[in-house]
Amino acid sequence: MDTQQGLPEGVTVVRDLRYGAIHERQALDLYLPPGTEPWPLIVWIHGGAFRTGSKNDPFPSHYLTRGFAMAAINYRLSQHALWPAQIVDCKSAVRWLRAHAGAYGLDPSRLVAWGPSAGGHLAAMLGVSAHVYAWGLGDHLAQDSSVQAVVDYFGPTDFCQMDAHRLPEGMAHDPADSPESQLIGGAIQEHPERVAAANPVTYVTPSAPPFLIVHGDRDPLVPHHQSVLLASALQRAGVAVQFYTVPGGGHGGFTDPRVDELTAAFLRRWAALQGGHTA
Repeated sequence: MDTQQGLPEGVTVVRDLRYGAIHERQALDLYLPPGTEPWPLIVWIHGGAFRTGSKNDPFPSHYLTRGFAMAAINYRLSQHALWPAQIVDCKSAVRWLRAHAGAYGLDPSRLVAWGPSAGGHLAAMLGVSAHVYAWGLGDHLAQDSSVQAVVDYFGPTDFCQMDAHRLPEGMAHDPADSPESQLIGGAIQEHPERVAAANPVTYVTPSAPPFLIVHGDRDPLVPHHQSVLLASALQRAGVAVQFYTVPGGGHGGFTDPRVDELTAAFLRRWAALQGGHTA
């Protein structure tokens, strides 16, 4: 264990914890706040179009001053393995965290998945796929891979509908070299069954946990409509969902203070409802 410069004072960092043995990307870093444990845990899943990014990317470390521990996880990218390897890795990481919760002062009953873009997709998938047992591969299979809440920042949710709603200057997703096509191993419009298997909207049931969804209405990479689709599916299923559209917001980099206000309030409320407390 060690402390890391640039983080809030008193934070302890535990780096490169291996949650799997198949690939070097199956690792995570733990950030433990000062104060009284056990802490609710934010599982931070980086973005990067499923083909770039890492656990070393910037993350909202100020939540370490608000009574949360954080785990930043790596997962296999699309050049390493096709879907569903990415969600298999995320579930493996969650199981590992539960199995080792006692050693690190984590509350295994209070895990929230949070990510932007591709990470938002995977966070949403963790929320809606607790019942997909085929993705339960790897170690610690006696542990639960579910999460108790989801914060989805502008993640894709229904790949084949992306281009129908993209901005005129926005990224095209139907071509074979798009991030989504590379994720499933072929042009998305030519492989509807593979796409359905990778879409969070496919798996929504009434048992999904509470969601906070945030998306800019001028996002040139992931159309805002993608979050409309997921929010609507969750509402139809009777799942508690809060959906905030960032006026004029692009693909992240939000300056709207409401984003952090809503996220902080959602996480405080979620942690309290799960029987704990945060700062």
